[in-house]
Amino acid sequence: MATAPVSGSSRILSDPSSKLLNMMTMLAATRRSPLPWLSDGPRAIPQAFPYQGSKRALAGLILSLFPEEGVRELIEPFAGSAAVCVAARKYGMADDCFISDVNAPLIGLWRQILFSPEALSSRYEQMWLAQQTDARVYYARIRDEFNRTQAPEMLLYLLCRCVKAAIRYNQKTGDFNQGADNRRLGARPDVVRGRIAEVSRLLQGSIVRVADYETVLAQASPNALIYMDPPYQGTTDVADHRYLSGLTPAKFAVSLADAVARDLSFIVSYDGVVDGRSYCRALPESLGLRHINVVTGASAQATLLGRDEQTVESLYLSPALVDRIGGDWRVNEVLEHVEHPELPLF
Repeated sequence: MATAPVSGSSRILSDPSSKLLNMMTMLAATRRSPLPWLSDGPRAIPQAFPYQGSKRALAGLILSLFPEEGVRELIEPFAGSAAVCVAARKYGMADDCFISDVNAPLIGLWRQILFSPEALSSRYEQMWLAQQTDARVYYARIRDEFNRTQAPEMLLYLLCRCVKAAIRYNQKTGDFNQGADNRRLGARPDVVRGRIAEVSRLLQGSIVRVADYETVLAQASPNALIYMDPPYQGTTDVADHRYLSGLTPAKFAVSLADAVARDLSFIVSYDGVVDGRSYCRALPESLGLRHINVVTGASAQATLLGRDEQTVESLYLSPALVDRIGGDWRVNEVLEHVEHPELPLF
């Protein structure tokens, strides 16, 4: 029977009687190489901007589920902060990265990070300095201007200043409408410049484009590994969407069924449960995916609402990926008491 995690930590739900030392010894022997993405911890993975729902804290576990030799192509069709691509490039686990999203302004920001990192950082610095007189009024003005122009540097500023890095879009107009966290002014320009420079360096040569997940899946090859972190239903079927575009569960399941039939290797972060309340329905068992429950610590959204609640997220592995990494026994070995310290957004 699974035990509840201690506060401030996250772990795989598994048999608590197993020994972490034994697990790490077997894991290292099987892979014949160290696992720095686990020993370094999530803070070692750079992040260009804060983003609620970022999987940086789970990136070590996710990389452990890659083929031992890494992958030639890693695809993230729900880009967000592209935490898995960044981690994979940092640790040499992916040659080529393909980052996409239906959120055009977000992809515009990624293009600036990859191709004009210094200019982007300088524009952020100008805005950060300009807000000093009246940060509350300045934020509202930049938000209005962003909704008119979709300028990437303005999105960066909003992400650094908005409440809990939780993007919200008006359901009717599509406008960014999240308020500012008026307790802070956002990360200092020198800090942002360093973060952007490091991520830009790691992701050089990556392909970035505006595309929906269906198009990306249809074009993917069996040699690629696809990591999908789609928006949860509980964040898209409300008046203020926390994602630009929602996700239809039935439609998504159909796309996954096609991917399974084509022997595509993929990992999906999907449903989540907070203190017994599910964000959305689990993926259909008929897909034949390997389902893993992961306790990820305090819910960021619950914290935003002043509640202390724990979140359990799910990872799903495609049959092709399970076979590719050595079968269920290999997955079980990876999961045996791999711990993931809870990580603040930024």
